[in-house]
Amino acid sequence: MYLRSTLAVVLALAAVSSASAQTPIRITADLSEAPRRLYHAEVDIPVKAGPVTLTTPKWIPGNHRPTGPVDDIAGVVFTANGQVLPWRRDDVDLYEFHVTVPKGVTNLHAHLDAIVHARVSDHMAVLEWEKLLLYPVGPVTKDLPIQPSVTVPAGWGTGTALQPTGTVPSPPATGVNEADHGPTPGAVTTQYAVTNVEQLEDSPVITGQYFHEYPLAPEMPVKHYLDVVADQAADAEIPAPLLADAANLVREAQAAYGSYHYGTYHFLLTLSDVAGGEGLEHGQSSDNGEGEKSFSRADAGDDLLAHEYTHSWNGKYRRPARLNQPTFAPAEQGDLLWVYEGMTQYMGNVLAARSGFRSMDQYIQNIANDYATLDNKAGRDWRSTEDTAIAASILRGGQPEWSNWKRGQDYYQEGLLVWMDIDTKIRELTGGKKSLTDFQKIFLGKGGNTGPLIVGYERPELIADLNSVAPFDWGKLLHDKVDMPTEHADMDGITRGGWKLVYQDHPVRTGRRGGAEPEGASNAGDWYSVGLRFAGGGPGGRPRGGAEPSGTIADVRYGGPADHARLYPGQRVISVNGKEFSAEAMNEAIRKAKSDTASIHLIVEHEGAVTPVDLDYHDGERYPALQRVEGTPNYLADIAKPLAVAGSGGAQTAAPAKP
Repeated sequence: MYLRSTLAVVLALAAVSSASAQTPIRITADLSEAPRRLYHAEVDIPVKAGPVTLTTPKWIPGNHRPTGPVDDIAGVVFTANGQVLPWRRDDVDLYEFHVTVPKGVTNLHAHLDAIVHARVSDHMAVLEWEKLLLYPVGPVTKDLPIQPSVTVPAGWGTGTALQPTGTVPSPPATGVNEADHGPTPGAVTTQYAVTNVEQLEDSPVITGQYFHEYPLAPEMPVKHYLDVVADQAADAEIPAPLLADAANLVREAQAAYGSYHYGTYHFLLTLSDVAGGEGLEHGQSSDNGEGEKSFSRADAGDDLLAHEYTHSWNGKYRRPARLNQPTFAPAEQGDLLWVYEGMTQYMGNVLAARSGFRSMDQYIQNIANDYATLDNKAGRDWRSTEDTAIAASILRGGQPEWSNWKRGQDYYQEGLLVWMDIDTKIRELTGGKKSLTDFQKIFLGKGGNTGPLIVGYERPELIADLNSVAPFDWGKLLHDKVDMPTEHADMDGITRGGWKLVYQDHPVRTGRRGGAEPEGASNAGDWYSVGLRFAGGGPGGRPRGGAEPSGTIADVRYGGPADHARLYPGQRVISVNGKEFSAEAMNEAIRKAKSDTASIHLIVEHEGAVTPVDLDYHDGERYPALQRVEGTPNYLADIAKPLAVAGSGGAQTAAPAKP
């Protein structure tokens, strides 16, 4: 398998070299009207006379479903030698445009506009290239060379993994329609080095009025940057402790994986309450969107950067073979997403702890929350983890009603538990001498240090590499835990790791460095007790931001007390035991019922009808937590210990990782 993977790397490099010898497509993305929620593009495509079919991306890597925003593309005009050419959309594949190129024409010009709904504000913009990308149907996308340029408003900074070659005059209006005014006055256009369509799609751009680029871990053999744009200037100033955590993350990832597969790496971070959240992986960068104040405090931070960074190895470089299609048109096949996303979910939690973004308490409590969430999903009786991966494209964006019975993208957290099971099993089999790190250095490092490439795999290679580290019947373990429906979530990694899951009558308080309780922790009791989730967010579904809950039921735990009482999503709880519904009224009723034989009395309303409902529940509030089992190996603590950073989480003294 190693020789096969090495050959794949050589062939990929040869393809890049071949593509660079062709005349490239040229695209200029104009983001200068981003505050108006409009992007524009001018695209020059080398062509030959005759019928030509062009397309925009449909299946976007990392989205795990066909999310190409073709419906938001407007103002499409094709010209050749200054003459407007007629075009027709394909009747079946609505992403394709058909144009007939006149004789003697070797360059087809396309103008298109995009209406932008998210990842944009008055002060920033994010470009994921599928919004503007247009290219010929037929060739493999990695064989299509393309030279990008990006135009941004005057004074805005730009972050991207693309390699700049210089600034160029902003392109003029094409005159193809009266609404085409060209870039805004003072806009600046940067040209970037020739790449290919596959890699351009994998290279997002962030730009903003308040931009700051922070170099990270300068002693590393390749350069890493944290590029930040924010809606307010102060929010782009990242506190020194968080910058130290980000630098430690780079060192810890190198120590964990032992290789890298990029020329430079850019953590692209947008901080905005307007532009929306995001977490999308790319080979040489990651698109991370958080709230505007998320990185303003020294004790802020989570596993977002660690998760998306890990994808550079797991998901981008090593990718399930059938998730990697030759173009962005065929459907991706997601049965191995429990590796792609599951191992990344596991390592995101681990690396966040090792680098300092999470405290040890948060790392442990995150495992407890993931296990409890999965173990209380009734749908695991009929749907396997593998099926949640296969069905990823229809489960993403699903509605909350009865979601615990249907299940969702559980391959993330189920994968976390499976890979923790594997990690602790390797440690047990080898007497603590080896761990998942030994496997990852083999599996994620084939070919050594490379540029941004994709090397596919199937399950047999994964099992063979696990056996090379610690012989065991890994195939059976994966079959039992992944392929088959299971009554309970995978507990083996927790128990082997020296801990047990308990439910207690109060939430665990796990500030990042011993501070405040995390958001939503006090809301989980409704779900694990009476089996209700209220609309608004957080583990218990209560509205964020301190607002009073509406009492609207978002989900009912199938088979739980609320289900037995015939409650259902969409109903609104008006009162609890004679009191107007509130979070505290619900909690008080649950606590009281523990020592009272009387049921919890609710008044609910739905579609104008008011109904009394009695909840027969007497076990009190239930909040998941892990407890240490003394006298057993504490593998979970061992796993969270830094490999490259001296001291515990957040330490700023570090030894350089070996390349």
